[in-house]
Amino acid sequence: MARSFFLALFSSLSLWTSVLTIHPSQAAAFSSTFSGFQGAWSGSGDISLSDGSRERIRCKATYRTSEGGTRLQQTLRCAGDSYRVDLNSDLTSVDGRVTGSWSESGRGVSGSIAGHEVGGSITAVADAPGFTANLSLSTRGNHQTFLLSSQGDIRSVSLTMVRR
Repeated sequence: MARSFFLALFSSLSLWTSVLTIHPSQAAAFSSTFSGFQGAWSGSGDISLSDGSRERIRCKATYRTSEGGTRLQQTLRCAGDSYRVDLNSDLTSVDGRVTGSWSESGRGVSGSIAGHEVGGSITAVADAPGFTANLSLSTRGNHQTFLLSSQGDIRSVSLTMVRR
C-alpha cells in the first residue's frame, strides 16, 4: 500500500505543479505555456486513501522556465503528518500537448506525464510501473485547483496552490 500511495502522490503532485496552464484571460500577457510559472508557489490539500483515511498536506514549489517558456523545470516539497515528498520534474509543451518526466529522489521512483489543455483546463494521465491516475486542473488568476482519481490505494487528491 505504501509504495502505491507514494507513486500516486508523486505522479499527481508532479503533474499538478508542473503542467499548470494559464487562464485564458492571462494568455496575452505571456508568450508561451509556462512563462507565467517562474517563481515560488505554495498551498495545501487532502489525500483520501482506499481505507477511508485522509491526510492534510502542505506544499511549496519553485519553477524555472527555459526555451522561450516551453520547458518547465520544477522542484516540489510536500509534507503531511506522516509523509514527505522531494520531487523534481521536467516538462515540455508543444501545441497544447504537455509531456515529460518526474522523479522522487528520496524513494527512487519515477514516471511519465502526458496531457492536453482545453479551454483553460488540463486533463491528463500520470503513469508509472503499476500505477495510472486520471488528473484534472483548473487555473483562475493566481489560484490553481487540482483533482486526482485512481483505483489504487490512493482514491483521490484535492489541492489548491497560490503564487507567493
